[in-house]
Amino acid sequence: MTTSTSTGVSTDPQSGALPVADSHDLIRVQGARENNLKDVSVEIPKRRLTVFTGVSGSGKSSLVFATIAAESQRMINETYSTFVQTFMPTMARPDVDVLEGLTTAIIVNQERMGANVRSTLGTATDANALLRILFSRLGQPHIGSPNAFSFNVPSVTGSGAITVARGAGKGETVKKTYTLTGGMCPRCEGMGTVSDIDLGQLYDESKSLAQGAITVPGYNSDGWMVRIFSESGFLDPNKPIRDYTETELHDFLRKEPTKVKLQGINMTYEGLIPKIQKSMLAKDKEAMQSHIRAFVERAVTFVACPDCGGTRLSEGARRSRITGINIAEACAMQISDLAEWVRGLDEPSVAPLLGNLQQALDSFVDIGLGYLSLDRPSGTLSGGEAQRTKMIRHLGSSLTDITYVFDEPTIGLHPHDIQRMNTLLLQLRDKGNTVLVVEHKPEAIAIADHVIDLGPGAGTAGGTICYEGTLKGLRASGTLTGRHLDDRATLKTSVRAPKGKLEIRGANEHNLQDVDVDIPLGALVVVTGVAGSGKSSLIHGSVSGRDGVVSIDQGAIKGSRRSNPATYTGLLDPIRKSFAKANGVKPALFSANSEGACPACNGAGMIYTDLGFMDTVATLCEECEGKRFQASVLEYRLGGRDIAEVLAMPVTEAEEFFAGGEAKTPAAHAILARLADVGLGYLSIGQPLTTLSGGERQRLKLATHMGEKGGVLVLDEPTTGLHLADVEQLLRLLDRLVDSGKSVIVIEHHQAVMAHADWIIDLGPGAGHDGGRVVFEGTPAALVAARSTLTGEHLAAYVAG
Repeated sequence: MTTSTSTGVSTDPQSGALPVADSHDLIRVQGARENNLKDVSVEIPKRRLTVFTGVSGSGKSSLVFATIAAESQRMINETYSTFVQTFMPTMARPDVDVLEGLTTAIIVNQERMGANVRSTLGTATDANALLRILFSRLGQPHIGSPNAFSFNVPSVTGSGAITVARGAGKGETVKKTYTLTGGMCPRCEGMGTVSDIDLGQLYDESKSLAQGAITVPGYNSDGWMVRIFSESGFLDPNKPIRDYTETELHDFLRKEPTKVKLQGINMTYEGLIPKIQKSMLAKDKEAMQSHIRAFVERAVTFVACPDCGGTRLSEGARRSRITGINIAEACAMQISDLAEWVRGLDEPSVAPLLGNLQQALDSFVDIGLGYLSLDRPSGTLSGGEAQRTKMIRHLGSSLTDITYVFDEPTIGLHPHDIQRMNTLLLQLRDKGNTVLVVEHKPEAIAIADHVIDLGPGAGTAGGTICYEGTLKGLRASGTLTGRHLDDRATLKTSVRAPKGKLEIRGANEHNLQDVDVDIPLGALVVVTGVAGSGKSSLIHGSVSGRDGVVSIDQGAIKGSRRSNPATYTGLLDPIRKSFAKANGVKPALFSANSEGACPACNGAGMIYTDLGFMDTVATLCEECEGKRFQASVLEYRLGGRDIAEVLAMPVTEAEEFFAGGEAKTPAAHAILARLADVGLGYLSIGQPLTTLSGGERQRLKLATHMGEKGGVLVLDEPTTGLHLADVEQLLRLLDRLVDSGKSVIVIEHHQAVMAHADWIIDLGPGAGHDGGRVVFEGTPAALVAARSTLTGEHLAAYVAG
């Protein structure tokens, strides 16, 4: 006998196991070999919620994202015409023998939303567009179309010629004048801020152009950027800038774009300040390279635009109001408050519009983002906030039989908020969709209809299916995940005594309400609270910028397929120097991105062939056989190994290799020891960054920053992407850091980290304007005993098992 679930799939009431289903009820994968997958074959039930578990780097993302979701998207792209495909990104077919039963896949990942300076939470969703239509209909005084309320649309008056038909084969050219009325503030051009530049950071006035007077990154004295200034004829390249006449200084700094000819090539000369404004200041700081961002922060002060008050909008857009509220004020409201304001508008003429806007705003509240505002820059959203924002458009969708793919949707969520996320995932499933979730949190794994556990280890030690079946079966399976699923950290019997304090007084950034708090030094301090309670605002706003503080945020590490752990951590530099010293040659020979690169593949190890609208084909370079280096370079050895063999070593092997003997390199050994400390001992030091999982990238960043000098270490959700077993290793690492004399401040929701803390600072009691206050500070044991906050209640339930 079987029973039917809400998804329409029958189950055995005794075991709860899935029955044998036909191919239409399953996604079948055979022989998957992407990244570290070892000929994986698996059947995934459709219209169910399947959770993929396993240690970080075990192959979860390779199976779910790089194989199943990637092939679904590739096949959909192939349904378009050849012409359309030429405008679409090319996608290679995953390395898999058989993929059957695929449906349209929608990926909701952790990637942060575009850090475009003009993008806000409102523009990234439908909410801002709906709000602009509302104000164009009801706003008084009436100022025009929805564009009149957009800070991304300028007001433009222009003219053009059109040909009007006047009978067969004849036409008359008529000149037309048009006006586009936009809502952009003309002074700040919709940015909301204006910049003031410190000229002393742009150039050294005691030097000439030939002597390297310009100190802006990228402006080298022998480069094209400086040659345009030197050879333009407007300036004397050998004259110190302090000796420039008024005209010369104007031409150097502010001259409008002017055509010049350099060595027979037509070029555009422009003053240094407008050049910098266009090339650097027009970009969002979060999207800049670190050295460019550091320069901008030194040289440029951004202040709210005095004309629009930072609202980005023109005077007309700010003047038009509905019940006393203009669109800038509406976008600045906390979304939960804005939803109530919209709910109070009673205008039958725009009832459908109000209904759609209300639904969009309620979706933010339902998904736990009601504490945000629509004017929040999208680039400042955390990975978890960005992922939940992407979910909003799917919650009200009428589509069914879609495959939704989520990458750790509980990231950044307090245990209280995870329950709400679980409800949303189950709602998607109950509409008849297939929901695939990569997860580590036991609370999220608990709602799975089906569990697939990969492992048994990470990297080359993973890539196999260790278990598939029910949650009950996982507990009894004996796999690493099964053994740790019901782990509960115990409260410390004794905590470290503080060795001083770090004072915060009157913190009021974002939603903080003049917070005064002392952070103990020489201890492990956990700052917690529900999402949006003010944790990051408190720590990053009041602690991270201080001297002696090393801050590791949630920002994703960037790198191409040429980047690897050795290049990212700086490990390759001491390795190259050791090879060069041992062989009496230049260090540049031992870089695959420099002189030592294989000429056939330019040091990539692979030959990439672009076939236009078809997939780019990657083939192993026949000349270097994927080793990336010239054959002559591989003749040089250190400790009996060539550079390619060293880069192929796992971290643990490389750590031992550089510890002593001929290859002894203390600088390399120190970096490798940190990589091993964060649990990346299995990782090949030459493995491309593009193949690392989210958890591996997070730990790689942690290992890199651990080497920086500073007595206080700030970690923002270091458990991101970590398996339950990996969390234990992280706690041991944090203990070692504190015992070595550092003060460690962790922004975290994971209860195991809370229980392990010496001191907890809990913010809340809610999110947005309902948060921003310290609701508890003390030991974990005192928090559990008091149970006076949401965190206290959940931590008490956690330690009780």
